[in-house]
Amino acid sequence: MAEEPAEITGTIEIEDDDEGSDDPNLQAAELFLRAVEEEQNGAVYEAIKFYRMAMQLVPDIEFRINYNRPPDADRAGGKYMEDNDVDSEIEDLLDYFEEQLTLESSFPKICTPELELTRMHISALPREILMYIFRWVVSSDLDMRALEQLSLVCRGFYICARDPEIWHLACVRVWGRNCTKVVPFKSWREMFLQRPRVRFDGVYISKTSYIRQGEESLDGFYRAWHHVEYYRYLRFFPDGHVIMLTTPEDPLTVIPRLRTKNTRMESALLGHFRLSQETDNQTKVFAVVCKKKEEKAAEFQRNRFCRRNPPPEAEHSFHVGLHLASGGRQSFSKLVWIHHSCHITYKLTGETVVTAFDLDRMYAPFFFARVKSYTAFSEQPL
Repeated sequence: MAEEPAEITGTIEIEDDDEGSDDPNLQAAELFLRAVEEEQNGAVYEAIKFYRMAMQLVPDIEFRINYNRPPDADRAGGKYMEDNDVDSEIEDLLDYFEEQLTLESSFPKICTPELELTRMHISALPREILMYIFRWVVSSDLDMRALEQLSLVCRGFYICARDPEIWHLACVRVWGRNCTKVVPFKSWREMFLQRPRVRFDGVYISKTSYIRQGEESLDGFYRAWHHVEYYRYLRFFPDGHVIMLTTPEDPLTVIPRLRTKNTRMESALLGHFRLSQETDNQTKVFAVVCKKKEEKAAEFQRNRFCRRNPPPEAEHSFHVGLHLASGGRQSFSKLVWIHHSCHITYKLTGETVVTAFDLDRMYAPFFFARVKSYTAFSEQPL
């Protein structure tokens, strides 16, 4: 009879103030260990379900669990590498999966087809080609969520999805080419998940509402009051572009029209943004936006008395400063106003007039809303 696979146990270290039956760390640890047990028993689909549930609670759960090997692990069908210290811990799930693939075959493949196929299986592709496919999954929109979901398919995909080069490229796209050192983080993936940044897979929305007093009626018996409500939208792109829009239209109408930088909304302001790590250990976002410059089309005079419109005498640009914070369960999902000003530059004299706005209660913070359609298609690889 074939011997039963060895059971893996694990523990997760948490702070004293995090203890509790409904603690997400403990729930994620239990789900993750359940997934490992199901995978050992051959229930791959059940394992994927528990892996997904655990990572939804704690995205980096595999780094928090200590995997312990029981004393009889060396007798479990040779699935574990022989080691004098049978109580040694598996530091990383990535190393554990790579060890398993190496021991199963002298020429390990990324994955193995479950059923016999008449066509070529994806496991027959070279790893370089497979990694290129993974870069298409991430795409230029930095859809790292799709990469994490892809890692739940099998052990081989998990290994490919943890490739440091992919996560390094994603970090470079966010923080620029000066992002050359991974310290103080343990990996590029940990940097991307934990270092404060703006998100690109959705839109930041600020809703402002107030009551405005209207004019008195003609007979003087009553006075109307108006409930004014409008929205501000901020859409960031990985290449440094940003769209800012202020409109009374609700999100269901506006969000689909902000999918690309080439929006046709006349009231939209386009510009660039940058992240800044201040000395107070706060990450701030600075953006400069202005009205979209219309392309100069050929002008045709309808008659000889028509005159061309004179060029604008001044250019307007808006400078915005925001503080990046976390709101609720989502990370980097809140932007708080710290600066807003209008810069008017007169072309004839070159003089620039700066008008700073008072940040009163009309400047409500932005909250992030994920939009699935923004990352539904890949236009180019990472």
